Amino acid sequence: MRVYVLNGVNLNMLGRRDPAHYGTLTLPELEGRIRVWGEALGLDVVCRQTNAESEYVEWIQEALDGADAVVVNPAAWTHYSYAIRDALELLPLPIVEVHLSAVDQREEFRRVSVVRDLAALTVSGKGSDGYREALEFLAGR
Repeated sequence: MRVYVLNGVNLNMLGRRDPAHYGTLTLPELEGRIRVWGEALGLDVVCRQTNAESEYVEWIQEALDGADAVVVNPAAWTHYSYAIRDALELLPLPIVEVHLSAVDQREEFRRVSVVRDLAALTVSGKGSDGYREALEFLAGR
């Protein structure tokens, strides 16, 4: 099973950005963990991160033919990007929404997710372990 793990805006700043919310792992460290977890579960994991919304949408569209499932952390785009939502809506694949921080316990605007109703599972506030939970969920389907 091929799984795309798509991380959005500012996640390239992990390790430097508010460790109380996002932890101390850098993006390369996080992606390394995700690949190890995926391999242990028999998954072929492709990790990507961008600060360009259009590129994120293109990767979602690519998943139509290139993936069996998608794990998304759109980051700030979660709260307002209907372009990302519309792209995800095209997927006949399982989608898991992941957030490192507990978005439902943070600022009011972070409690809104325009993609949540498209997700088979949402994992929030578990740090990097949220990605492991997402992969375990997908491997079990």
